[in-house]
Amino acid sequence: MRGEPSRTAEAVCWMRATDQRRKPADRIVDDPYATLFLGPMSRAALAMWEASGRLGDLAQRFAPGLVAFVLCRHRYIDECLLRALAGTVEQVVILGAGYDMRAYRFTRELKNRPVFEVDHPATSRRKARILAAHKRDLPVADVRVVEVDFRKDSLRERLRASGFRRGVRTFFVWEGVAMYLSRDAVKKTLGELREISAAGSEIAMDLWHLPEGSELISAAHRLSASALYLAGEPVTFAIHPEDAGPFLNRLGYRVLEIAEAPTLQSRYVHDRRRVYGPAYLVHASTRRIRTASKAAAATKTRGA
Repeated sequence: MRGEPSRTAEAVCWMRATDQRRKPADRIVDDPYATLFLGPMSRAALAMWEASGRLGDLAQRFAPGLVAFVLCRHRYIDECLLRALAGTVEQVVILGAGYDMRAYRFTRELKNRPVFEVDHPATSRRKARILAAHKRDLPVADVRVVEVDFRKDSLRERLRASGFRRGVRTFFVWEGVAMYLSRDAVKKTLGELREISAAGSEIAMDLWHLPEGSELISAAHRLSASALYLAGEPVTFAIHPEDAGPFLNRLGYRVLEIAEAPTLQSRYVHDRRRVYGPAYLVHASTRRIRTASKAAAATKTRGA
């Protein structure tokens, strides 16, 4: 329900919280703040998981590989962000921030660079209340909350009003959002991000596609994706990894890496967990697009 805090955001937070029960060497993601945002039902489910581990088996059967993928997704984006922070990026934008805590987990690496957390007001305000209640336990971070109702608000204007600097190198996190939008909405957002940032800005995001293979395997993976319907946020945009590069290139991006399930599995998973196959990660950078008028002017100049 769009007037309520995102249930999917809490579910994803619960998945990150499950990894904290593992030994540090076995964790895919280390997020000590994840449990802060769990409601009573999520806390009860986590307690069951910690007590017996059987809930994890149930989740694996109902949504094979989905929990592991969500954890690998967060870890992959973490690493892309940290590399960017070691370079020339000047600000960070997290789209559909939910209960993302990177601004607090990476305060040292951010070095006072602002983090713009963009989300629907209902989710943003719940997060703000919880953070306020735990303020003494959190490091100081430059977080700019950007409340956006995408049905009526302009992302560009909301960012500008929050202090976003147009035309500088920016790192965009777009995690767990694109699959819930229409193709046109994805294209519009990617185009807008490229226009408001400098060339060489980066984005890390996840994309999904319809699985190939035997009917039984495909049905299992479709059931896994359909499980998200229970949270009221169905998957509506899918694109195959082979098509992701050309799709992004047309929108002014250069793909730096496409990380599919086998890559994520080998990098981050050190036990018997399997990563959900039909979802993957994309890391890309923005590039300048020459308009038709500029290209004509350049041709004319060379001819002269």
